[in-house]
Amino acid sequence: MNRDELRLAVIEALQVVAPEIEGDEIDADEELREECDLDSMDFLHFLEALKQLTMINVPDADYDKVDTLNKLLDYLQQADGQ
Repeated sequence: MNRDELRLAVIEALQVVAPEIEGDEIDADEELREECDLDSMDFLHFLEALKQLTMINVPDADYDKVDTLNKLLDYLQQADGQ
């Protein structure tokens, strides 16, 4: 998947747990949980939805590597082999 496709998958996964989220309103360099008002369970559900869409698992140890939209997209690109 290219970066645009990954971004769409991230937004789709976010909307599973927070349907009111508008992708174009997310500051890509701000902490994703704060930007989208996600608690711990919402974040876990988001990552599970993202895994279903992308087939990429983000292990617990890597949560600090995916705390902003840009960092998450970089992580997904690297994991996807792009």
